[in-house]
Amino acid sequence: MSSLLPERFLFRYDFAVQHVPAIPKKTKKLLGLPKSCEMPPLQDIDGSASFGTIKLGWNNKGLGLSLSVKGKKHPVIGKPEQPLESDGLQVWIDTRNTQNIHRASRFCHHFCLLPAATGKNHDQPYGLEMPIARAREESSIAKPNQIKLSSSLQKEGYELEVWLSEEILTGFDTESNPHLGFYFFIHDNELGDQHLTVGEDFPFANDPSLWSTLSLKK
Repeated sequence: MSSLLPERFLFRYDFAVQHVPAIPKKTKKLLGLPKSCEMPPLQDIDGSASFGTIKLGWNNKGLGLSLSVKGKKHPVIGKPEQPLESDGLQVWIDTRNTQNIHRASRFCHHFCLLPAATGKNHDQPYGLEMPIARAREESSIAKPNQIKLSSSLQKEGYELEVWLSEEILTGFDTESNPHLGFYFFIHDNELGDQHLTVGEDFPFANDPSLWSTLSLKK
């Protein structure tokens, strides 16, 4: 069976997300999430390569996430006009965690987040929200300046921090809906691709039933 399906596909995942009151910060470091906020490395299940580490934290004002990439030998590639081909992180969120639907609702969001793509030296982060293909309902799309980012480019990689506020996450209500549908995909032109669970053989980009769950814990 494992030869036909990826081993990570055989399980449903529910990740506990730590409550972090003091984010986002009004400093150069947007989040500064502790190690206790790290997601577990699911790549260990099937022995696939892992070069990126994700941390998550939340409060009533929104969701924060950071990506740390290690092992690079070449500079980050980032092109605002070609975000899907750039080095960076893609994130899908469903604020209703409706995992029995195969087409996105208005509560589903897709963000493309780049550690370096703008600025005079093309070393500033850039983020945008993108429509989800085949969605059954139209959702509001955030403007790039509504997505808060900070990044640190290092010799062998980078750290990217992102804050997604409740204003751009349609339906974000931690009291009534403390569970979010969630999926991420890291693309790197040098190191390859890293998926949360299933890969390109599955339509994770537009099928919320393939996403995992984030449980917002206090």
